[in-house]
Amino acid sequence: MPEQRLVLASNNAGKIRELSELLAPLHFQIEAQGSLGVPEAEEPAVTFVENALIKARNAASHTGLPALADDSGLAVDALSGSPGVRSARYAGDNATDADNVRHLLEAMADIPDAERTAQFHCVLVYLRHAQDPTPLICHGVWAGRILTETRGEGGFGYDPVFWVPERGCSAAELARSEKSRISHRGKALEGLLASLRDRTAP
Repeated sequence: MPEQRLVLASNNAGKIRELSELLAPLHFQIEAQGSLGVPEAEEPAVTFVENALIKARNAASHTGLPALADDSGLAVDALSGSPGVRSARYAGDNATDADNVRHLLEAMADIPDAERTAQFHCVLVYLRHAQDPTPLICHGVWAGRILTETRGEGGFGYDPVFWVPERGCSAAELARSEKSRISHRGKALEGLLASLRDRTAP
């Protein structure tokens, strides 16, 4: 079966590599939107679902190809769901991961351990074309709590302050393969693969 081209609404090399491996059995050839001249979409929405749909539709409309997009971030219960869709820009538009982590810890300085619950969210959206009326939407959630200081050298983003109760460590202390299996993105991808298999089954 020939490979079907699929545009990824991201220019993240790690995401492209990971998704290419996972979608290989379904004969998808993943291409980054930047390599196809697709401009990045604005993300004005307040939910992960809406932003992922915007990004997927933008990539599909510029290329005429099926598109895959994700929107993900951290939601802290004591902060009414913040940083949410602004997770990557929590400390400002040009914030680094370290800036965002520091800003989060400052915002939670007076919050007791019992109230530091949080979840990572990942929403994946697959569109067959820009006007697809039935997009596949898969939502993965990873529950934990926010530490009072960083732990671990791995991962990225808020991983050093995200405690994973079932593993007794921070997300930054997990092996990459373990994190990929149990994380919000791993769960969303598992759901997407199942949905794509159902859709493409004879």
